[in-house]
Amino acid sequence: MKKRVIIFLMLVIITIFAVRDNSACTNYLVTTGASVNGATMISYAADSHILYGELYFTPARDHPAGSWLEIYEWDTGKYLGRIRQVPHTFSVVGNMNEHQVAIGETTYGGRPGLVDTTGIIDYGSLMYITLQRAKSAREAIMIMGELVAEYGYYSSGESFSVADKNEVWIMEMIGKGPGNKGAVWVALKIPDGFVSAHANQARITTFPLNDPENCLYAEDVISFAREKGWFNGKDKDFSFSNTYAPVDFSGARFCEARVWSFFSKVGSNMDQYIDYVLGHDLHNRLPLWIKPDHKLSVNDIMKFMRDHFEGTPMDMTQDIGAGPYRLPYRWRPLTWQVNGENYCNERAAATQQTGFSFVTESRNWLPDWIGGIFWFGVDDASTTVYTPMYCGMTSVPENFAVGNGDMVTYSPTSAFWTFNLVANFCYLRYDVMSKDVKEVQQELETKFIRNKPAIDKVAAELYQENKELARNFITDYSVSMGNLTFETWKKLGEFLLVKYIDGNIKKEKDGVFLDNGFSITIPAYPDQPGYPEWWYEKIVEDTGDHLKVIGEGH
Repeated sequence: MKKRVIIFLMLVIITIFAVRDNSACTNYLVTTGASVNGATMISYAADSHILYGELYFTPARDHPAGSWLEIYEWDTGKYLGRIRQVPHTFSVVGNMNEHQVAIGETTYGGRPGLVDTTGIIDYGSLMYITLQRAKSAREAIMIMGELVAEYGYYSSGESFSVADKNEVWIMEMIGKGPGNKGAVWVALKIPDGFVSAHANQARITTFPLNDPENCLYAEDVISFAREKGWFNGKDKDFSFSNTYAPVDFSGARFCEARVWSFFSKVGSNMDQYIDYVLGHDLHNRLPLWIKPDHKLSVNDIMKFMRDHFEGTPMDMTQDIGAGPYRLPYRWRPLTWQVNGENYCNERAAATQQTGFSFVTESRNWLPDWIGGIFWFGVDDASTTVYTPMYCGMTSVPENFAVGNGDMVTYSPTSAFWTFNLVANFCYLRYDVMSKDVKEVQQELETKFIRNKPAIDKVAAELYQENKELARNFITDYSVSMGNLTFETWKKLGEFLLVKYIDGNIKKEKDGVFLDNGFSITIPAYPDQPGYPEWWYEKIVEDTGDHLKVIGEGH
């Protein structure tokens, strides 16, 4: 009996963590024909309560014949084994390599029992190893398939965004169980002029079986399902998602809702799917991609990554859970109970537990080192600053570098900790303080975007004369912009503390605090706006006459 109880508790814990992990990331995908300037773009929010936000960098290297690469699981640091190294690997900044290839992911989990516990390649290692080896999105997909076939796939079901300077693909993969090497997968090229998205729910349903230009897949993706008894129809009717990761309430409400929110902002007639994303009609599925009503800029994608469902039926600022200051966040767990009934919080794209996020921009009219820009930010996408890191850079800003602090070690020179200080303070009085944060955020990002044509021009001219000189230039620029972001955010944190201390709001003009007219060290008396009227009404409703003032004693 005791053993059964322990097993039951373990299953409960596994289920809880599965819910957490399977609603953890968001990706948006934009093709050349759907972007304002003809670039491809993908975005990624790496959401985890234990992931430290830092900018990974791996320089290009040559490797001796017979070299091996040690593999450690990205999520946990667990040693998984080793694989053969290739003769040369490319430099990688974050999730983008020097050839403008970029990869992002979201975890959907899928059918239980399909994780190969003997596999060596986890999903994180799969991304970063592939980036070191691939010159195009198509080559990246083939490398990913080959790696898991040779060494085994250690993770659960994943959706990947894979882009280069010309193409954007969505790839979905899941293992075949313990000791069964390889994975079943499908990859579809997003039609030019269209956009797509995924957010922790498998999205590929049926796919063309004889169109290798636009669709690649594992040869046993259908036959494996037949062997398991999960599919017995015609090959043309096979649905990857319905077979390996059927959508349920959480898949729709916590995951597909984020896709819908993006689609609804760029396309038409999205209201027809609201019953689906609310979890009421799981058969009314969203399309895999849509043609946007207008072309999108990198600034647009940054904005969409900051979405809290504003203006939709899932707007997180409108119910009592938002508190008096309209906070669009809910602390975990995602689901909860009252009187034996299950309830949930919404899961928006912008969330408090983001380690890092990015928007990539791959441009085919510029040399690769210059054409690829990795717009990188740490912590909550809503309060981060996307700072340009050119993909040809040879070093990263110290404030963003790996090893400058971690999730249990505070560092005053770490961008991650500095952004967390600002965000977590802002959460206390969000509706007011977020305006100050957004103002500085937009000043920086507007500056970076305006600088881009001039930086591109100088870098491209230098590239024609001396490639290494151009590389030094984009490195210096990227590092200096990272330093500017950090220093600006540090000062912003200090400003917010002084302005909003103890629930007051000090009077200021253009960032300068007003004094009392007699001493520059004594401020003008601060504003004390109190709570909104609707909140006071809730207090009276809850407490009755307990707080009522009697007589003239006020």
